[in-house]
Amino acid sequence: MKIGKLPEQMLVRSVIRQAGHRRNEVLAGPAVGRDCAAMALDGDEVLVLSTDPVTGTTRHIGSHGIHITANDLAASGAEPVGVLLTALLPEDTTEEQIQDMMRDAESACQKLHMEILGGHTEITRTVTQPLLSVTGVGKASRAELLTEAKIRPGQDIVVTKWIGLEATAILAVEREEELQSRFSSEFLRTAQSFGQYISVVAEARTARIFGVSAMHDITEGGIFGALWEMAEGSGVGLTVDLKAIPIRQETVEICEYFGVNPYQIMSSGAMLIAAEDGPGLVRELERAHIHGTVIGRFTQGPGRTLKNGEDVRYLDRPQPDELYKVVG
Repeated sequence: MKIGKLPEQMLVRSVIRQAGHRRNEVLAGPAVGRDCAAMALDGDEVLVLSTDPVTGTTRHIGSHGIHITANDLAASGAEPVGVLLTALLPEDTTEEQIQDMMRDAESACQKLHMEILGGHTEITRTVTQPLLSVTGVGKASRAELLTEAKIRPGQDIVVTKWIGLEATAILAVEREEELQSRFSSEFLRTAQSFGQYISVVAEARTARIFGVSAMHDITEGGIFGALWEMAEGSGVGLTVDLKAIPIRQETVEICEYFGVNPYQIMSSGAMLIAAEDGPGLVRELERAHIHGTVIGRFTQGPGRTLKNGEDVRYLDRPQPDELYKVVG
């Protein structure tokens, strides 16, 4: 394709028409010549905004971008409403690929009752593979807005589902041919299916209704990075039982094959939650058919310790994500 913005007819045909309207709050959505979206709010509601680039994968980049951004919004206690998409695409991109990306994004929006509010699509020599930047818009009442500042010593630390789901699915898809020499087709199909667990919107909703202090979706840097960020943001310490952290065997084996640390690898699909009653929250999550595990608690003071049986070590500052060692 030619460098620059998409031709108007292609923009309408392959981008704008792919985005549906389903939220009453949205007053102005994507259209030719429109540079801003508009959204109505009730009196006590606040806008919640989040932004993320998607660079670690090229397959299903549209839905992946929607889910990780919706996760950020949900972790703050907000209801995800919509997204603005900026797609920077290489010269060899085809119109069919653009349509596939938009259909993929729209499919995720339908599942989450969100809208594509607008954005920008451009062919550029600056990138060698598709780069999707997603800005999410959500809403919440002032009382329901959650931040790490609400965490207190003595509160339980809960993890939903399993760590490493995102990275396992990416590696199983992007490096499938290489992994076939080591693992069975059934094993790889299971690992590839972990993409279905990427959204944490359902557990965020359950946790918000139950009553929790803070939530944090586990993304770059894995669970070690997320634990540090929660503790640092609240000014408290923590103690965590490594053996209690839930992880699938597929994740263990694929990470072992590539020589990467599953505790420091992208883990969208798992949520860290601070709660006064961790076991009670786990029971509530199980009623919603979501796996939950209490892995430790927040403590007074700056100490951040990881226990593995009799061994104790201190949590380090977040390190570069291990996934980049393989697909970066």
